[in-house]
Amino acid sequence: MSEQSADANYQGVWGNRIGFGNKAALLMIDFMQGYTREGAPLFAPGVVSAVAESVELLACARRYGIAVVHTNIRYHPGHFADGGIWVKKAPVMKDMIEGNPLAAFCTEVLPQPDEVVISKQYASAFFGSSLAPMLHAQGIDTVVLAGCSTSGCIRATAVDAVQHGFRTIVVRECVGDRHPAPHEANLFDIDSKYGDVVSKQEAMRQFKEQ
Repeated sequence: MSEQSADANYQGVWGNRIGFGNKAALLMIDFMQGYTREGAPLFAPGVVSAVAESVELLACARRYGIAVVHTNIRYHPGHFADGGIWVKKAPVMKDMIEGNPLAAFCTEVLPQPDEVVISKQYASAFFGSSLAPMLHAQGIDTVVLAGCSTSGCIRATAVDAVQHGFRTIVVRECVGDRHPAPHEANLFDIDSKYGDVVSKQEAMRQFKEQ
């Protein structure tokens, strides 16, 4: 018996479309310079293109009054105790301290003064943060994800988003990773089980209709 392709194996079991709800927010996940500076330990070529693609997406969200939330990662620079086991598993994350240029936001997608910035210590933007109640309080039922990395903080945020009751949308061109294989594998999983992976044009069309 020949092995099925992933698409054929999942067909009819996984992959239902959830779509946009009534009110969306754009989550800009961890677009920090450590991912876009060539030679930095966290450098991820796919994030460079994701930042460039996200400029138009972010401008569209702002134009149509879509709530925008940015996240970054921050640790105590002395002992990193707030990073728990994660910084032991991934000590490269210790670059994410205040004042390190690698932890600064990418200049192309800087938060505006009236946009919320959530600093987190783990992969998911929802874990240990006020993100879910803040969005629920505004009547937001859909979260649109851009950022990095696809296999890390995007995936973790997507899983937690659906578990917090949000329709979860990931914009394909606006997320990136350090290698195409985990990037594509995680987009496949997210689209199959946790949310919808859509094109940037589709996301912007939905922003206009909100």
